[in-house]
Amino acid sequence: MAEDKKESTSSSAVQEDPVMSPPSSPKSSTRKACYAVLQSWVSKKFMTGCVVLFPMAVTFFITWWFIQFVDGFFSPIYERLGIDIFGLGFVTSITFIFFVGIFASSWLGSTVFWLGEWFIKRMPFVKHLYSASKQISSAISPDQNTNAFKEVAIIRHPRIGEYAIGFITSSVTLQRDHGDEELCSIFVPTNHLYIGDVFLVNSNDIIRPNLSVREGIEIIVSVGMSMPQVISPIERITRQSDRIPQNRMLK
Repeated sequence: MAEDKKESTSSSAVQEDPVMSPPSSPKSSTRKACYAVLQSWVSKKFMTGCVVLFPMAVTFFITWWFIQFVDGFFSPIYERLGIDIFGLGFVTSITFIFFVGIFASSWLGSTVFWLGEWFIKRMPFVKHLYSASKQISSAISPDQNTNAFKEVAIIRHPRIGEYAIGFITSSVTLQRDHGDEELCSIFVPTNHLYIGDVFLVNSNDIIRPNLSVREGIEIIVSVGMSMPQVISPIERITRQSDRIPQNRMLK
């Protein structure tokens, strides 16, 4: 009997616990809401700081790496001479590159570099690396030679209603029975700036936007994030500039 009484008292105590537990106070719920708002605000501001500092950190890191890389060409020479000035090797390298550009622009320099290319292109494995790097440098070269990107082009690809940004590399004439057709070779990057597909498109079906080659390269490299908000064809800009203003027509 005594055990039955203990069990009954314990069960009654267990049943009374939920009734006796006090309800959640308004202060605790307000505290939780304030904590949630504060946590959301802190996380949002932290992500904003990361977004602001990330491009600055990447720019600083790449710039610092580039300075150290270029400085490493001539800094060992100055170290052997007992001259320890930071940045002197970088300035010397930039000056050296500048004079190489002047020398390469001359007749003698072009002849020397042509002979060097002739020997390099006879080497079995190195010639492929040199040819690829040569095409890359020619694409962004200020001297518009036959290998450089001529213009930025927009073509309808891969379906109707979709467009792709490419670069005009050359032009070709397709001979047909009913007449010749002028085609432009359009390079459309797919995976990287220099990995893509080549399309032959009729010159009349190409949209030539008001973008320079460097702006087109920036769009490709930035995966479209540097795309301008408004793009106008060159023909439309030319037609608008040829129009007579209304104030002149009224006069």
